[in-house]
Amino acid sequence: MTALDTLKDLFEASLKPSPAVITIGLAIVLLVPILLHFLYTAATPYTSLPAVLLIGPPGAGKTALLTLFERGPFYHNKEDTADANNNGKPTVTTPVSETHTTQVPHAVELAVSSPSSADPTSPGHVASYQTDLDAAGAQAKKFLLVDTPGHPKLRGRALAALAQDTPTIAVAPSPAAAAASSPGAPDAGNPPSKVKAVVFVVDAAALADSDAPYLAAAAEHLHDALLALQRRHRARKGSRAPPAVPVLVAANKLDLFTALPAALVKSHLEAEIGRIRRARSKGLLSSDRHDADGLDADEDEADAWLGSYGSDKFSFKEMLEFDIEVDVLGGNVVGEGPGADKWWRWIAERL
Repeated sequence: MTALDTLKDLFEASLKPSPAVITIGLAIVLLVPILLHFLYTAATPYTSLPAVLLIGPPGAGKTALLTLFERGPFYHNKEDTADANNNGKPTVTTPVSETHTTQVPHAVELAVSSPSSADPTSPGHVASYQTDLDAAGAQAKKFLLVDTPGHPKLRGRALAALAQDTPTIAVAPSPAAAAASSPGAPDAGNPPSKVKAVVFVVDAAALADSDAPYLAAAAEHLHDALLALQRRHRARKGSRAPPAVPVLVAANKLDLFTALPAALVKSHLEAEIGRIRRARSKGLLSSDRHDADGLDADEDEADAWLGSYGSDKFSFKEMLEFDIEVDVLGGNVVGEGPGADKWWRWIAERL
C-alpha cells in the first residue's frame, strides 16, 4: 500500500461517524483555542495604566482629593438620592472620605474623557470628574491616581520614583484585584506604572502663617521633588532628554477665609525654595568631603542646585530649562469655593 492510499483511507475514516472521530474532533475544537490563548498571553507583555502621583505634606488633602475624584460620578445629595437609586447604579452620600494618615501608596483607577468626545462643539472641553462617562457615551482614557504618604520618613519611595530615567511606581493591588487574579498567575495586579504627571497638594490656609513651620516643610518637600526630576536631565546619557513630567501645585482649602490665593501661594513657595537652596549651597561649600572624595566642588554644588545655577531668586519658570512645567492652581476639596475641576482638567490635558 502506497502512502497515497494510506492518506486516502485516513481521510475516508475521518468522514465516517465513529466515537474515535467525534472524540478527536471535540478535543481539537476545545483545546486549540485554549492553547492559542496561553501562547498569546505569554508572548504579550502586560501594559499598565499611566499614573498621576499625589504628593505633598501631611494634612494637605491628598487622600480627600483622591476619594473625591473616585466618588464624584456616584455622589448624590439627599434630594436626589431616591432618584439615583432607581437606575441601579452605585451611589455614595459623601464625596470624600474621613481624613487619615496615609502610610503606604494607594491607587484608584479613574477615567477621564477625551476632549474630542466630551463635547463635539468644543474640542478643548473635558468632562467634569462628576460626569458619568458611561451614561454620557464619551470615550474615556483610564489612569491611576496614586496617593503617597506625606510624612518625611515615608515619602522617600515617591521621591525615588521621580529620580528614575523613566519615573515608574508600583502600587499594591486592591483586595478586589488580588481576589480576581488566579492563584498560579504572576503578580499582574502590581505592575509598575509610568508616572505621567505629579500633583503637589498644599494647604493654602496653613501657608498664610509665615511664622509657622508648615511653609518651610512644604517648600522643602517640593524642592526635593523638583530636584529629583531635574537630576534626571543631568544624569541622562546622550542628547535625548528623558520623558517630561509636569508638576501641578494644587493650592487646596481655598474655601477657608484665611487661605492664600494661588498667586500668593506661588510667590511664597518660590521665596522659601530660594532660601532653601541658598542654605544648602552654603552647607556644600563649607563641607570638606569634596576634597576627601576627590570630587569637583563646583560640579557637586551644581547638581544639588535647583533651577538655573547661580540665579539670585528662584522662580518656577527656571524649571522649563529642564523640561519641567510647573503650574499653580487654586481649588478646594470640601466646602464652598472653586472646587477641583481645574485640577481635573489639568490632569486630563497631560495624560
